[in-house]
Amino acid sequence: MIQVDARGLACPQPVIKTKKAVEGASEPVITVVDNETAKENVIKLAKSMECEYSSYEKDGAFYIEITKGEMSKDASLTECECAECEVSANIADKVVMIQSDKMGSGSDELGAILINSFVYTLTEAEPYPKAVLLVNSGVRLTTQNGHTIENLKILEQNGVSIISCGTCLDFFGIKDQLEVGIVGNMYDILETAKDASNTLVIG
Repeated sequence: MIQVDARGLACPQPVIKTKKAVEGASEPVITVVDNETAKENVIKLAKSMECEYSSYEKDGAFYIEITKGEMSKDASLTECECAECEVSANIADKVVMIQSDKMGSGSDELGAILINSFVYTLTEAEPYPKAVLLVNSGVRLTTQNGHTIENLKILEQNGVSIISCGTCLDFFGIKDQLEVGIVGNMYDILETAKDASNTLVIG
């Protein structure tokens, strides 16, 4: 029996960790989560993979046991219904443009968590996009204080172009703090976007 302890992990990490465990397992996998939403997303993953599953609650945690059958198949992260997974699925040959160091509006703290989760999901939801373009305050994600640098480096190592707007870096006075990718101008950004089948705008 393989156990995946996903308590305390933000979406989509419980789904991603469960998916990896199930795909590589020859024995049942038990995922432990601490909230109803994560439980439902893991169950949806099990259904999409045509696995047998059962769940129960114990001491405030949810346990989902998943067993692969002969007809089980791989699944994509589209089975998870959180915003980060929905927008990061099926983006091969596309460009992602990030316009802010936050995702959505309302709470800056939540927005920072969401953009970090989104970029992390990009590293797990293959195939990867062709490029990630960062403009306006989005360029802060590629500098020393950015909370997504390590995940952007993973994308870059896998052939994804990471391009930060030079004018934006100059405006915020952080060009010398760039940690990942290259500095581009508006022509670079336009040409990269034009060469893609579609551009997904986040911010």
